Amino acid sequence: MRKSLLKHFVETALQGLFWLLPIAAILFIIFWFYGKIDTITLKIFAYFGIQIDGHSYIWIAATIVILAFTLYVLGFIVNTKLASLFETLFAKVPLYSTIKDIVNIFNSSKKGETKVLVVAIRGFGNAGYNIGLMYSQKESIIKEHYTVTLSQSPIPNGGFMFEIHKRDIFVIQNATFDNNLQYLLSMGVKSLAEILKAEPKGIDELVPLEEWLKKK
Repeated sequence: MRKSLLKHFVETALQGLFWLLPIAAILFIIFWFYGKIDTITLKIFAYFGIQIDGHSYIWIAATIVILAFTLYVLGFIVNTKLASLFETLFAKVPLYSTIKDIVNIFNSSKKGETKVLVVAIRGFGNAGYNIGLMYSQKESIIKEHYTVTLSQSPIPNGGFMFEIHKRDIFVIQNATFDNNLQYLLSMGVKSLAEILKAEPKGIDELVPLEEWLKKK
């Protein structure tokens, strides 16, 4: 009885941990960045001799505005040649390229040939389809084949890579890396249709990769 209660407690606690981790990670980054901008804002006010005593709401509003503007500027720079220049300089730093590639895996806002696609493939199992990810749409070393990754569940820190012919790859539009991650963490308790809040579709209703590439 005690073992059963302990097991129930541990399993429930782990569920709470894995539910909390992504929220905590995002909040940690936001508050860390906010703290840095907060310090800069205080120095700016002090430089111009502005007293914020009794008007803290002005300081908080200014900090939020500067934070939002800074993020916008960084996002804008990413799409310019200036970002390429910085990357060229930092590329000489050991491990920079490796770390950048790892971080980019989790960036679901990428565009062009590096956009993350959620796809359905056939041919891995004896029947049916598998949901996987395409981290780029660059053709494989094998002509007309593309790399699809099938992640493990519930902890997607590993998986398998397959070279799949484009005729056997179907793009699940409006699905993102984050949606696929939720699907993996739920171990199928939540269907991808439920996560996307969409009706299930027939395979013929999905966009074949070949057509998707032509529209790109």
